[in-house]
Amino acid sequence: MHSTESTPDAQPHPVPGAGDGPGVDAPTGPAAELAAARDEQVRLLAEMDNLRKRAARDVEAARRYGSERLLADLLPVADSLEAGLRAGGVDPVKLAEGMAATLRLLDKALERHGLEAIDPAGAPFNPELHQAMSVVEAGGAAPGSVVTVFQKGYRLSDRLLRPAMVAVAGDAGG
Repeated sequence: MHSTESTPDAQPHPVPGAGDGPGVDAPTGPAAELAAARDEQVRLLAEMDNLRKRAARDVEAARRYGSERLLADLLPVADSLEAGLRAGGVDPVKLAEGMAATLRLLDKALERHGLEAIDPAGAPFNPELHQAMSVVEAGGAAPGSVVTVFQKGYRLSDRLLRPAMVAVAGDAGG
């Protein structure tokens, strides 16, 4: 008479489709595998789209603000030039000193950003770094050496930005 199934405290048997038993909430078989694969595909596509958007934002930020450090380093140079213009005057010594100080500021700023000046005075001519503007007779200079630098060249890391414009010593016999 006393049955565990008839008492109100008894545990009910699992009913298919309405409980925690196997196959109730998580279907099994090929349909379940297909649903899981589709869910994973949707998540991966969303993740790829988010990565694409983040990369586009990063590229745009680099384009907009990539030169921020360089420009911040050049501001003291601009300040120095403005101060020189405000000071005015015609004292050539003070003007030359101010220009030299401003050039040092500029050189330091450019060096901090990896720019290297190419000043080949007296060095052998190198067509990879120098552009010969003329060949001149120079009695004391070795043939093929740089005797005059018209304009310094510049290199950024290992990339040549501008060759040095030079005059090269020619062969004295020729």
